[in-house]
Amino acid sequence: MTHDLTLPSGTPTAEGLAERALRDPHRPRFHFTSPGGWLNDPNGLSHWNGVYHLFYQYNPLAAAHHRIHWGHATSIDLVHWADEPVALVPGSDGPDRDGCWSGVLVDDGGVPTLVYSGRHGEHELPCVARGSADLRYWTKDPANPVITAPPEGTDITAFRDHCVWQEGQVWRQLVGSGIRGAGGTAFLYESDDLRSWRYVGPLLTGDASQNRGELDWTGTMWECVDLFGIDGADVLVFSAWDEGTTHHPLYWTGRYQGDTFTPTGLHRLDYGGRYFYAPQSTGDEHGRRIMFGWLQEGRTDEANAQAGWCGVMSLPRVVTLDTDGGLHQAPVPELTELRRERVEVAPGRLADPYSRLPAVRGEQLDIETTLRLGTGATARLVVRETPDGAERTVVEVSRSHDGAGTLRLHRESSSLDPTVDTEPRYGELPLVPDGRVDLRVLVDRSALEIFANGRALTARIYPTRPDEAVGVGIGADGDVALERFDAWQMASAFTDGPRPLWP
Repeated sequence: MTHDLTLPSGTPTAEGLAERALRDPHRPRFHFTSPGGWLNDPNGLSHWNGVYHLFYQYNPLAAAHHRIHWGHATSIDLVHWADEPVALVPGSDGPDRDGCWSGVLVDDGGVPTLVYSGRHGEHELPCVARGSADLRYWTKDPANPVITAPPEGTDITAFRDHCVWQEGQVWRQLVGSGIRGAGGTAFLYESDDLRSWRYVGPLLTGDASQNRGELDWTGTMWECVDLFGIDGADVLVFSAWDEGTTHHPLYWTGRYQGDTFTPTGLHRLDYGGRYFYAPQSTGDEHGRRIMFGWLQEGRTDEANAQAGWCGVMSLPRVVTLDTDGGLHQAPVPELTELRRERVEVAPGRLADPYSRLPAVRGEQLDIETTLRLGTGATARLVVRETPDGAERTVVEVSRSHDGAGTLRLHRESSSLDPTVDTEPRYGELPLVPDGRVDLRVLVDRSALEIFANGRALTARIYPTRPDEAVGVGIGADGDVALERFDAWQMASAFTDGPRPLWP
């Protein structure tokens, strides 16, 4: 994924990025972050010989989106990560001299192979690199780029990011793009060897004239397309983009057959919009579909530069097909390894609009609760609250009188800093007739991931008094029963001390 470069040419290399990043009170501790500098899209996600590999868009020189490398981390449990050598570095010349942008990892007859977007000036074209058996060292193909131009005769908005898979002996590839005057699209290609590609045509094209400005607008270009089958359904994930602006991740459900994708429904993937962007998924050796996304920042470029880092990887999610035909998302169960110091709140009716829970405090928390909402009822969970209540973040679930559910995040008071983003986020909450809501909220300093009945809402929060913003509370309006409430302190997934920018 690419957008306007934010680091001016000739800017000197920043010193002490990793050290400054470690001191920042807003830096998450159990989400994956780069050692310092810039992080964006997850790339090359795979489970290879029992090891999870997470590659990612990385600038080890500054907290700015410029001349991107491929960072690399490995894990055996999806919880603790080890930094590996930087996988791809922009060339001194050639098709990736201005960055090695987003792509995927495939198994080419036992040879790990990366397909990525090389950038040279305004040109972004598919490139290939072959890896060592341990996936640590990579050699770029001298024939790069392996596709030398976008489809002829098509006025495109952009051309980048890849989804590659094998059907029999034939490789297929989707390249994210957009047709000017029409909408976002995914161009389909075929190859026998990952090097010589035949253009097939658009797999599916959206309509950018529909729903512009809405939360399900499909944009003028589709970034980071990801096609996979799950539980008998086919899913096409993409991130809506328009003229340099990242909007939100969406997905089509439908049927992939032959050279086309026939959609049956369009869905929002995460109600946080750009705070869960450019997702990529992989199947693992346990038969699960695992997905990561990029949590963008909600503070200024100047604040990021001063902090020495920018960008967070989401917690890994297990994605399944829900009973309503959409995707159900939940954090991988391995994350419970980090739980410490469980606190339980007694069940009962929530009689007050709000009550502080003095036994539950923290900036790194995992909270699970089950609620029963009567018609017209609203329940709210407050996190990161200062003692005077001046800063607080509110997670709200509600059930209307006609039975419809809504998940809403109020960030209007999450920070007293007027420069950070505090706009609310919201989306539809599926409810069964008895109004049950299974709610899980993971707080990791500035990173917030919420899961309610399988729907996800991701955001960022930046309290100005982070040491004091540790309060938690709960309350309700209307008929709400609290059936269970458990909270855990979450340990760090990383060892103390700065990590090397160039492992």
